[in-house]
Amino acid sequence: MRVVIADDSVLLREGLARVLSEGGFEVVAQAANADELKQAVRRYKPDVAIVDVRMPPTHTDEGARAAVEIRAQQPEVGVLVLSQVIEAAHALQLFSERPEGFGYLLKDRVLEIDDFLEAVRRVGRGGTAIDPEVIGQLVGRRREDDPLEELTKREREVLELMAQGLSNRGICEKLVVSPKTVETHVNSIFGKLGLMPAPDEHRRVLAVLAFLRA
Repeated sequence: MRVVIADDSVLLREGLARVLSEGGFEVVAQAANADELKQAVRRYKPDVAIVDVRMPPTHTDEGARAAVEIRAQQPEVGVLVLSQVIEAAHALQLFSERPEGFGYLLKDRVLEIDDFLEAVRRVGRGGTAIDPEVIGQLVGRRREDDPLEELTKREREVLELMAQGLSNRGICEKLVVSPKTVETHVNSIFGKLGLMPAPDEHRRVLAVLAFLRA
């Protein structure tokens, strides 16, 4: 799996490159700003672009805007956004526009190397990876007309893990329950959210979108 890394910190870029290389990825390019990132993606056509939200010259949202542009112009490229702090608005905007092949992690999550590498793989395969802390902040902003109000506590836990990008098997391991139990919860979530029969991956994305928007 081919990866481009974009961050203005040379130390972080080199650290990520080493972790990824040792994890079996091919780091094809590094970029220090949004323009270099977009040029590298066009040139090398990676499977995943790892992008810092804030990059030069203003260190506000250059990385996020570059991520939007990449996803619009080269939808086959997965984008994993890294942020120093929780910026839920950026996460929700990017995820809502096209959730497939998108991830949003806090930089501290990189220290959990196995989880970070799995998130990169998941995004490269067209899946999603949303940081648990981002999800926690979004959960705290529940609306009065919350469409998830009918979900049980356990179903909400399952949906939170789905939003992080975990498969049914991953949810089983996290909650220490059987595959049949997780399947029952997932089907109940689909039913309560009014998601009609369709390929499961598509319904998972729609369910996660409903969760984040709520």
